[in-house]
Amino acid sequence: MHYPLRVYIDKYAATTISDADFELVQKAFTFKRYKKGQYMLQEGEVCKYIAFILQGSMRQYSVDAKGGEHILHFGIENWWIGDRESLTMLTPSRYNIEALEDTEVLLITSENLQYLSTNLPAIGKMISMMDQRNFIASQKRIHDALSLTAEERFLELLKHHPDFLQRFPQTMLASYLGITAETFSRIRKKALK
Repeated sequence: MHYPLRVYIDKYAATTISDADFELVQKAFTFKRYKKGQYMLQEGEVCKYIAFILQGSMRQYSVDAKGGEHILHFGIENWWIGDRESLTMLTPSRYNIEALEDTEVLLITSENLQYLSTNLPAIGKMISMMDQRNFIASQKRIHDALSLTAEERFLELLKHHPDFLQRFPQTMLASYLGITAETFSRIRKKALK
């Protein structure tokens, strides 16, 4: 069950992790299944884990004062999900993390991740690469939200994650793009012609 994580580590650490080191990695993670609709984290809780998704999908979102949902992040196979601010600062989360499908994950605490990062060079390299990629993705997401039209944001989603259109409901994709479901539907029809 840990094999996808090993492949991920080897890819992002640009090295092959030894069997002995990977045994330490396996011991640091806990396997968990979430049923569709089950929460890994709810607003107000302190995030205790970051999750590596083996199978399934999740979403990280907040709810505004009017009850509107704002999706910050989707997580699919071989992606990580968690509230890093809450995990690091031990503060109550402003987000919910919910399984959108039956989902299997490997959970790790901040302490265990820090231990692995300090003691295993491959994990340290992987985390450094993850941080860089996360920063770049966040910067791009902010830029797109501030600078692109709704249609341009849709086309970016279509270009980088075409599978999302089959996998997630239009209302969720609209929330992720920061547009109404009606606008999403209109743009989708126009773009797919």
